[in-house]
Amino acid sequence: MHSIPSLIITGLSGSGKSTVMRALEDAGFHCIDNLPPVLMPKFLELCTTSSAEITKIAMVMDVRERAFLKEYPAIFKELKAQGQDLTILFLESTDEILVRRYNETRRQHPLAERGTVLEGIQKEREMLSDLRMLPDEIIDTSSLSIHQLRHLITQLFHPAGDARRMNIILTSFGYKYGVPADADLVFDVRFLPNPFFVSELRNLSGNESPVSDYVMNNEAARGFREKFFDLIAFLTPLYEQEGKAYLTICVGCTGGMHRAVAVINSLQSFLAGKGYQVRVIHRDLGKA
Repeated sequence: MHSIPSLIITGLSGSGKSTVMRALEDAGFHCIDNLPPVLMPKFLELCTTSSAEITKIAMVMDVRERAFLKEYPAIFKELKAQGQDLTILFLESTDEILVRRYNETRRQHPLAERGTVLEGIQKEREMLSDLRMLPDEIIDTSSLSIHQLRHLITQLFHPAGDARRMNIILTSFGYKYGVPADADLVFDVRFLPNPFFVSELRNLSGNESPVSDYVMNNEAARGFREKFFDLIAFLTPLYEQEGKAYLTICVGCTGGMHRAVAVINSLQSFLAGKGYQVRVIHRDLGKA
């Protein structure tokens, strides 16, 4: 029986455990929230014997499960003695930042049922003092934004080359039918030569080479293509670093049949060559 790499995420309430779990889900981890410690050995056993699809596991375990503090020492010790590939990540933050986060979200601290948020935080910090001595990694999230924390988790727990790349959706559209509601970036290419006014091209689409050549093989299009692709090449890694899972780039012309289609197809080839997962949607192609 092989050992599946397993990450235990624990620490102070409000320190970012949910953000970390979402980042790990995007990295391909099978994530479980608030698993009772007593079930962890059996859960790991089932994962290693029943499914080849589960290759790495992340589990959030904290004081919401009341038996956690009593049961974790013996269970963690047993699992490591069995040779389980177990890593413990502890998240913390300052009292001031935690109080601010609870005030902003208007959530109730799990240990502040009859007291203040600060009293709950201080009680939890004391309860977790022994656990804090065990982790392989401790992250203070006080000065980290959500995007910075996601990026840090990516650096720590994504093996090189294993990170899932951002999915890019390229949509051509016609302005006469409206701008797509899910657009992140919108570009207007109505300045390019319009095949609609060339009789032999009017009934063809931008998917066909005579139209594509007419749209893209001229001085204006070549200048636009160079600058447009440079901009997209600059922006996409920045969106990816911010943790964006999907980026929708929309290109529009008058009817969405000729120019926008040709530009989107060209952009698709460019981005696919850089290793991005690209999906193309010609939204208005074929509309009257």
